[in-house]
Amino acid sequence: MLKLNVVILAAGAGKRMHSSLPKVLHTLAGQSLLTHVINTARKLSPNKICVVIGHDGEKIKKSVIGDDLTWIIQEQQLGTGHALMQALSQLNDDGLTLILYGDVPLVSVQELRQLLIAVEEKSCATLSTVVENPFGYGRIVRDINTKAITAIVEQKDASTEQESIHEINTGIMLIPNVYLHKWLPKIKNNNTQREYYLTDIIAMAVKDGVHIASVQVKNFWEVMGVNNKYQLAELERLFQRHCANELLNAGVSLIDPARIDIRGELICGSDVEIDINCIFEGTVKLGNFVRVGAHCILRNVTVAAGSIIHPYSMIEGAEISENCKIGPYARIRPGTRLASKVQIGNFVEVKNSQIGVESKANHLSYIGDSCLGKNVNIGAGTITCNYDGANKHTTIVEDDVFIGSDTQLVAPVKISRGSTIGAGSTITKETPENQLTLSRSRQISISGWKRPPKIKK
Repeated sequence: MLKLNVVILAAGAGKRMHSSLPKVLHTLAGQSLLTHVINTARKLSPNKICVVIGHDGEKIKKSVIGDDLTWIIQEQQLGTGHALMQALSQLNDDGLTLILYGDVPLVSVQELRQLLIAVEEKSCATLSTVVENPFGYGRIVRDINTKAITAIVEQKDASTEQESIHEINTGIMLIPNVYLHKWLPKIKNNNTQREYYLTDIIAMAVKDGVHIASVQVKNFWEVMGVNNKYQLAELERLFQRHCANELLNAGVSLIDPARIDIRGELICGSDVEIDINCIFEGTVKLGNFVRVGAHCILRNVTVAAGSIIHPYSMIEGAEISENCKIGPYARIRPGTRLASKVQIGNFVEVKNSQIGVESKANHLSYIGDSCLGKNVNIGAGTITCNYDGANKHTTIVEDDVFIGSDTQLVAPVKISRGSTIGAGSTITKETPENQLTLSRSRQISISGWKRPPKIKK
């Protein structure tokens, strides 16, 4: 089998985005447009991935991670044919090259594999689609009798008859390298744009008797390009609705499919319910019977069966065991692991902590760099003082501890098994097991004291 190369054309300035950020670095579904394309290319296991960049090329290189990428500079942006010409020295004669675009982010790997299947050893292939309104797109011109592709004509060069064609060119093509070396140097810029069109090689293929296979994409949004902020927003919503439909088809209950954002991978068990305006980033796994309330943000989280995330909660980099209750208005930060039946209530923040079975912190508390045992009760207003200005320290709270409201646990410190901490205490030393510990100033009242008057300005 011939080696596969991928060339991603990403040199455009994107002036219509009206932004200092290169067009291909604008985000869709949580990733840059270019990252989407590169990730798709990687799934094809190519021999080489070349990325042709021009405008703000260094910024693009710094923003995209990968040692498997070959960066190629297009100093002048003179069209797609000229862009591919810059990569020609990287393409051996014995391979195939798949041409992708940095501003066409959602083409599926399944469609590209169909393109690979369609190509024989000495043929080319192009990805096309049929649209209701083809204005602005290059038209696929076919022989009236054989239906074979004879040319691709750009909108500005199309005749009136060709403008009525509804099958359009996506720009995505698969071509043997031996033909690229032959045809690319022959491309001329005698068109209205004075650019070197990559699509001109289709006419050259026809002239040389080379078969041009085609694969038609059913979902137009998969091959939609992004040229301005309106198209970016439109494609975002089309993609999110597609993700929502897949969830619905898998049995997930979405209160409103139009109000969900998936910016990564969302994996759901059975009988999962998601309320409106929730955002899922990175990899999120929701077990059976999990309920996620409105306006929650989950990023790289695992939530086990039966747990409930109440509205306006944010959870990141955490593992939530079965039958937990989180929120509302809770924040769970990276490194946190909650055992089963843990309750984290309103305005409670947990960071880099392990909390044991059936423990709870229901109100207005901060738990950081801590290890809590089972059946621990954290009273309202309790905080772990884990940072001394230079280093973080650990708080250990053993099983069956009751901590009264407005308590400060100054780490490093250990609260021993069965301890009860009186409200308003500042604990700096290890407490004995099964005893009440408290530290308070003596309450006094001063007779005759008067509050100072406010000075009028």
